[in-house]
Amino acid sequence: MATWLVTGGAGFIGGNFVLEAVARGERVVNLDALTYAGNRDTLASLEGNPEHVFVHGDIGDRALVARLLAEHRPDAVVNFAAESHVDRSIDGPAAFVQTNVVGTLALLEAVRDYWKGLEGAARDAFRFLHVSTDEVYGSLGETGLFTETTPYAPNSPYSASKAASDHLVRAFHHTYGLPVLTTNCSNNYGPYHFPEKLIPLVIAKALDGEPLPVYGDGRQVRDWLFVADHCEAIRTVLAKGTVGETYNVGGNSEKQNIEVVRAICALLDQRRPR
Repeated sequence: MATWLVTGGAGFIGGNFVLEAVARGERVVNLDALTYAGNRDTLASLEGNPEHVFVHGDIGDRALVARLLAEHRPDAVVNFAAESHVDRSIDGPAAFVQTNVVGTLALLEAVRDYWKGLEGAARDAFRFLHVSTDEVYGSLGETGLFTETTPYAPNSPYSASKAASDHLVRAFHHTYGLPVLTTNCSNNYGPYHFPEKLIPLVIAKALDGEPLPVYGDGRQVRDWLFVADHCEAIRTVLAKGTVGETYNVGGNSEKQNIEVVRAICALLDQRRPR
């Protein structure tokens, strides 16, 4: 049975990943600071399950991370932990730098020290997978599809902080040999989505008969990826990815925001007609 240390495993994507991992027979040590986006209710079905160990804590706490690594001896670390809302990053960028940059650095240092102490097959098989975003590349729709070689051009404090964390992960591989993998995903949607994000927010506002929040003319382009497909891609990268490489994960479903809003309205007209 594999043991994974998952950070940010009470968040939207991390929570879906943890639920699926435990269902597949993996043992998960779940470290989450339970900030605004963390939700223990997502993990309610795992209460009392010995294969899920939940720890309330911060990736920036090196002593805590080191203790968890020494105690549970994970085969891989999957880092979902991040502040991830663009509007919040504009209002308060410092929290994003603290978690996404300083926190990731502390996590990398603890994991590096743990990995250096492994021997033989355990050392060879160990992986650190860093989950990032395609927003580090800039605005989708201006230059065509992003690729793994698209130059970084972050446009918000959030994406800038994630770009910095990506560079730290790369640096720890090239400097210390840490066996890292990075995934840059497009916009996720699905169960347990945080309610301030576009799709659940539009659904909730529409059901309540309130004005729908569309930024500007709504023509910003996003690629939409179902969260379960994203989790499957992460599993594939963990199993088959080349150490040191970056893998973009998308849904091949580019839509303008206004298209998504109109699609939601059309579905609600069918299911909840007024």
